[in-house]
Amino acid sequence: MAPLPQKDEIQQHSQFALLKSRRFLPFFLAQFFGALNDNLFKNALLVILVSTGVASSTAELGKAPDTNLLVNMAAGLFILPFFLFSALAGQLADKYEKSKIIRRIKAAEIFIMAGGFAALWYNEIWLMMLVLFAMGVQSAFFGPVKYSIIPQHLHRAELVGGNAQIEMGTFVAILIGTIAGSLMGGVEQPALLVGAAVIGVAVVGWMCSRGVPEAEAKAPDLVIDFNPVREGIKLFGMASEKHTVLLAIMGISWFWLIGASYLTQAPNFAVAYLGGSSGLVALLLSGFTVGIATGSLLCERMSGHKVEIGLVPFGAIGISVFGIDLYFAAEAYQVGHAIDAVTVGLWTFLAQPGAIRVLLDLSLIGLFGGFYIVPLYAVVQARSDETKRARIIAFNNILNALFMVISSLLGILFLGVVDVGIPTFYLIVALMNIAVAVFIFQQVPEFTMRFLIWLLSHSMYRVKHQGLENIPDKGAAIITCNHVSYVDALLIAGAVRRPIRFIMYKPIFEIPVLNFIFRTGGAIPICSLKEDENIYLAAMEAIAEGLENGDLLCLFPEGKLTRDGEIDTFRPGIERIVQRTPAPVIPMALQGLWGGFFSHSGSGVFKTPFHRLWSRISILVGEPVQAANVAAVSLRQQVLSLRGERK
Repeated sequence: MAPLPQKDEIQQHSQFALLKSRRFLPFFLAQFFGALNDNLFKNALLVILVSTGVASSTAELGKAPDTNLLVNMAAGLFILPFFLFSALAGQLADKYEKSKIIRRIKAAEIFIMAGGFAALWYNEIWLMMLVLFAMGVQSAFFGPVKYSIIPQHLHRAELVGGNAQIEMGTFVAILIGTIAGSLMGGVEQPALLVGAAVIGVAVVGWMCSRGVPEAEAKAPDLVIDFNPVREGIKLFGMASEKHTVLLAIMGISWFWLIGASYLTQAPNFAVAYLGGSSGLVALLLSGFTVGIATGSLLCERMSGHKVEIGLVPFGAIGISVFGIDLYFAAEAYQVGHAIDAVTVGLWTFLAQPGAIRVLLDLSLIGLFGGFYIVPLYAVVQARSDETKRARIIAFNNILNALFMVISSLLGILFLGVVDVGIPTFYLIVALMNIAVAVFIFQQVPEFTMRFLIWLLSHSMYRVKHQGLENIPDKGAAIITCNHVSYVDALLIAGAVRRPIRFIMYKPIFEIPVLNFIFRTGGAIPICSLKEDENIYLAAMEAIAEGLENGDLLCLFPEGKLTRDGEIDTFRPGIERIVQRTPAPVIPMALQGLWGGFFSHSGSGVFKTPFHRLWSRISILVGEPVQAANVAAVSLRQQVLSLRGERK
């Protein structure tokens, strides 16, 4: 087999190309079949417990409790291992080579599912519960290695696409496992069919895992702590080292609470409130799950192949908007449809007034959930210390489990104690999502700042870019660009994959609304030495400090917006900057903005006809210039050559 390509040598033009790559496909299939098996066995077991009278018959013999207790016990036994073993799993994933861990976990799955077959065959409830617990243990150990191996095999530009594929695969596996498990569990003699299916899927998953490439240990000297409480506290400290990472983890866990709330109540919602049959349950689950899968896949295209946290507020808004509309859609459907009538079939339901609106709302909640969750996972991976990444993801799994428990408690409170009804419960969750989103975005204004940038660059303009690979992924550098409009900085920030600190003229820095974005992004206001010596000197100090810290800066050397569409003289400030703190300088040109709403063309800024708002623009990047060769005159010529004749 040919040597595994290095990440930095690879450029994927589509996230689907990853499915042809040895770096990704075996891992993708291994996790897909794992998620499929979990849901296949769990749902088959629940159907068997509820529909075949196993619990009732054994309860009469004094061997087991009743069905309701067993169903809740099953859910608890599956989630308990995440609290007990996630901390240990994170340590192992950081300390040891990850592909070997994956293969051992998948091998263990075969034996666990063999135990599940035996439990079903001999009708032993205690063994069924033990198998569920073992499945939870396996999932707890797989979680940290699952998300920490992705950044080791994928380039940073592929992170969003890779996470999108994983989330899509996971939810499709959940859907298939839920439907197939429910159908298999309902046959006359389910033990043989279910047992053969779960063992077969486990074997296929193990075979796929054998192709996962090696992923070196990132903390081989780590000393394992087996105390889950003590280590859990340490994990919280690690996650808290970067506030954005901690808030991203909270956002991920909140999403799992929302997802659990919708999925758990969907069967009763379909039957009790929509008057549907089991076919409608499958349809609603399919709509929600396919929505998440679709939203996940769209993330890569909408983010421009980079980790774009601006999609997170967009997703949060959509979840709440369509969650609120689902309440009104369900209420309207109940008014127009006699709930006491004979249970309607799938096609009869779709013919009812308002039925499509209900299905569409659920699907769109899932779609925006995909926009919400994929960038958050990518943020955790991209911004975590690689020597601690698996342990931080382990903390995320612990928090996910806690929030799913909270979801169950909320369901008990609002549906059992207060008895508000499922549509109202969905409304409460949607309103709670607004409160949580406001809290997170207030704590980390970068989310809101990136959302505004993304909104501008994806709605008011059609942006093309060329040469972005010339901008280094890390380390100090300065972008020098022509200055055409008031939104130049926003468009550049929306195109470049890493955060940029802009050096900008103070009056532009102080423009309302834009000032929030500039401040949040760490922009450096500057003016000439003659205008205000203190501001100038403070800006030069901030620039030097930023370069010493490895920041990416952007300077408009003309010092002002163009008044005629031409590139003015570049001031020598760039030369003084790199003389003091040497760093490569990257020429960049903006093309197509002259004549637009935010430029000084025509009758003046903000007065250009509205139709220019959706014009096509280009961002062109040249080869880096080393500090020793930087000259303002030659930089201007390079930017002019990049821009060409178009303004």
